[in-house]
Amino acid sequence: MSKSALVIVDVQNDYFPGGAWELNGQVEAAQNVKRLLEDSRSKGTPIVHIQHVVEAGDAPFFNVGTEGVKIHESVLPQDGEPLVTKQFANSFLETNLKELLDEQGIEHLVVVGSMSHNCIDATVRAAVDLGYTATIIEDACATLDMKHNGEVVPAKYVHGAFMAALAFAYGKVISTEEHLAG
Repeated sequence: MSKSALVIVDVQNDYFPGGAWELNGQVEAAQNVKRLLEDSRSKGTPIVHIQHVVEAGDAPFFNVGTEGVKIHESVLPQDGEPLVTKQFANSFLETNLKELLDEQGIEHLVVVGSMSHNCIDATVRAAVDLGYTATIIEDACATLDMKHNGEVVPAKYVHGAFMAALAFAYGKVISTEEHLAG
């Protein structure tokens, strides 16, 4: 079996109620991320935290120096767990994520976090393009309602479409319960 790592993408305050860019289902997704994090810690599975930071300070969320950019208290990194700061949707782009994973001999990523349609999608696709295999924990990811051609696309459909697309060609998409059951 290949060596796996849990990759937690952008579970940051701005995505929670009261934040600058609240996501549908973020609280519930974060609860599952916390369960997966605790399970990984108990098993000694490598963990990498990803934090999106906008250095220019002119974005609608994740601006440097704000409370919203901080990792949510429910999933804070512990000593020894690397934190990769990124400025793009793809967690590999202009970061040291690949080097961190390769140093540990990681071949498989378990990916959780936000947003399903953006950073999760971009990170999983990049990971597979770089030769990793991936599992996406669907109920440990969140997104929001979006608009297309003047119509609102509810978050559950946005999420479902991206999970279906990832499952089609990029990885295994399962629930927290399925992952924890082995």
